[in-house]
Amino acid sequence: MTASTLSTPRDSVKTWRRFKYPQSLIKYGIMLIILVFIAISIQYLNIHLERVLTMFGRLGNLFANRYYPPDIPYILDSEYLGYVFETVKMAYLGALFGILLAIPLSWFASFNMTPNKRFLYPVARFLLMVCRAVHEMIWTILLVTILGFGMLPGVIALSLFSLGFTGKLFSEEIEAINQGQVEAIQATGANPLKVFVYAVLPQVRVAWTGISIYTWDAAFRAATVVGFFGAGGMGWYLRRTVQQVESNRVAAILISIVGLVIISEVASAWARNKVSTS
Repeated sequence: MTASTLSTPRDSVKTWRRFKYPQSLIKYGIMLIILVFIAISIQYLNIHLERVLTMFGRLGNLFANRYYPPDIPYILDSEYLGYVFETVKMAYLGALFGILLAIPLSWFASFNMTPNKRFLYPVARFLLMVCRAVHEMIWTILLVTILGFGMLPGVIALSLFSLGFTGKLFSEEIEAINQGQVEAIQATGANPLKVFVYAVLPQVRVAWTGISIYTWDAAFRAATVVGFFGAGGMGWYLRRTVQQVESNRVAAILISIVGLVIISEVASAWARNKVSTS
């Protein structure tokens, strides 16, 4: 047998492709529709893309002429550090109350474990949806209007934010559990509360801990700015300096907020890593 008979003709070699006709036509058609939609949206909303090219130069002039140099000694003052401590407390309380309320509410809002699918399940789902649908800034503005200035509306706003955020994730973790352990506990004649404590919580404990840490991180980031709307803390200091047009102090406060958020993010990542590896 010669080498020529062993060779495979080029025409008989099949090349694998992810998309073949008519799938390729559908793919390019969808891409064309998306591009046309984007172009029409930009024109309809009157978005001037050429302004993006000049944005960075204007931003540089703004920081160089108004916000530089930042007044660093201003944020090292004991009064400002007291407001920083208030922000940390507000975030801690808001996250704590939200997580504690999310534990029973997520139980009621989980379709596979809710004690009552006709009443508790839709009510719990509705409450979680409302807490998630309204931004924490809107909650703060509304609560400041009702309760007045101070940390109380800030803590309540952060609690509602944490409740909606955490409750949604908690309920999804419950719905993903292994039903075998639940059926084993139910076979002993345990009531729904004991089933939740002994069959559900052990399965979601690690995931819930990681979610709780992330909730604290998100609540802390939100707490740094809810004070701008009257809830106290660093945000209130920022609002006062903005209204007084003290640009150098505003820059220093922004630097402190970014620094604290970075520290919170690093600490949260470290804690989540410890939980996941434990």
